[in-house]
Amino acid sequence: MKYLDEVGLGKPMSRIGLGTWQFGSREWGYGEDYASHEATRIVARAVEVGITLFDTAEVYGLGRSERMLGTALAECGAVESSLIATKLFPVFPIAPVVAHRGRASAGRLGVSSIDLYQVHQPNPTIRDGTTMAGMRVLQDEGTVGSVGVSNYSLSRWREAERELGRPVVSNQVQFSLAHAAPLDDLVPYAADNDRIVIAWSPLAQGLLSCRYDASNPPSGAVRRLNPLFLEENLERAAGLLDALRDIAAGHDITPAQVALAWLVHQPNVVAIPGASSVEQVERNAEAADIDLADSEVADLTAQATAFTPISGLRAGREMVRHRFSR
Repeated sequence: MKYLDEVGLGKPMSRIGLGTWQFGSREWGYGEDYASHEATRIVARAVEVGITLFDTAEVYGLGRSERMLGTALAECGAVESSLIATKLFPVFPIAPVVAHRGRASAGRLGVSSIDLYQVHQPNPTIRDGTTMAGMRVLQDEGTVGSVGVSNYSLSRWREAERELGRPVVSNQVQFSLAHAAPLDDLVPYAADNDRIVIAWSPLAQGLLSCRYDASNPPSGAVRRLNPLFLEENLERAAGLLDALRDIAAGHDITPAQVALAWLVHQPNVVAIPGASSVEQVERNAEAADIDLADSEVADLTAQATAFTPISGLRAGREMVRHRFSR
């Protein structure tokens, strides 16, 4: 496992982490056995293979993900060595509310201090001054170590840091070969300023596993609601998926591992894929140590830049049409 060491978090951050949206969230349909057994096994194995970054949020399973993660880390004795990150859902994120909910998240996680506390979304009407005032309270009392944001533009990330008056060390954003926009601004900014980009949905909900194409769309509820899996977008992704398959075959690895290796090749980028099994978390962790050739990285970057899925209203119309034509 490779790590980011000099990022001011007090603990090494593994380049591949574990995202826990699935823990306690019914929409993925993993069932109660996953929640009561498999999730704990996944966390324990993640620790064994060198993963230190574990990401959750108060909104995942309405707090259940935080409780499950905290319990699992405690059971394998890894709380102190892990870098635990969670997120504040910014409904009325004024300072007293932020402070109250940060303490509540710490309680559910079973920790005295959250290593990285992130604002889950930028609030469209409440600017970051009052939100960051609450974050300062949490830092000053020791409930939070470092502060991050999520889904912020570069300008708002900078604004949040100005309002905090301290480093906002990370920005967790949608970033993958299928959503490569952070390459334009967030990644260079992080590299130049000792900040971190945390890539959520780094496998684009399985698109980059190459399991799906226009003739074999996914059937799960979550993916059916993702416009990436529209027939036209699957057709547009063919060149990118072919490149992933070719490079994977050359290294005797999976396309998903290639996609993760491309991400962590970028400076100051870490990825937080989820895992539905112990085997999957093992494969994800292995991707941190895969060295792609410069030509392979360049080819994937070109394919990612060229991939232009339909989105917005057009994608919405196509999803409605597809739903009611079945």
